[in-house]
Amino acid sequence: MKFLFDLFPVILFFSMFKWGEGHPDAAQSLAQQYLSSLVNGGVATAAQAPIMLATAIAILATIAQITYLLLRGKKVDTMLWVSLVIITVFGGATIYFHNETFIKWKPTVLYWCFGAALLISQTLLGKNLIRLMMEQQVTLPDLIWQRLSLSWAAFFGAMGLINLYVAYNFSTAAWVNFKLFGFTGLMFVFVIAQSLFLSKYVKDSR
Repeated sequence: MKFLFDLFPVILFFSMFKWGEGHPDAAQSLAQQYLSSLVNGGVATAAQAPIMLATAIAILATIAQITYLLLRGKKVDTMLWVSLVIITVFGGATIYFHNETFIKWKPTVLYWCFGAALLISQTLLGKNLIRLMMEQQVTLPDLIWQRLSLSWAAFFGAMGLINLYVAYNFSTAAWVNFKLFGFTGLMFVFVIAQSLFLSKYVKDSR
């Protein structure tokens, strides 16, 4: 359930973009009705409407996630707060300048922020964020915790580069598809590989 909860804004982003692509006139009308006051020049074209609507719905979905958690009295992860700030800034720029380049940079900035947080915490602050999140579930040697943290930092760095490659070498529609299916698939494969790597240590700790 948490996996689907985390993917909620991405799924809505994808769904709204695909709807806008299939219904350009309706998408333009909707964007003009609700976003024109936020757009530089006040006009949203049919070509721009799908990405603008998708961006707006993703921002609202992220706000809804945080609101839901706060109303339930649950802790809002720092990653979710960071995601809200980044999608609001870059998504807001995409809507205002009616330019998809900004929202395409959002995943890269987010992934690189996560990677930088892991590296800075471990090298400068002496704190292993991965260990803090997982040490109640598994016991690992210090060296393995360090490798695990570095591997996640490297993975986030690579994901940021992959996002830029797809964003600048393929169409916006292809990038939207990759944002949902490609990144989710890569994350799934990486988590499985990490689980296999850690399995022997989990057994040893029992």
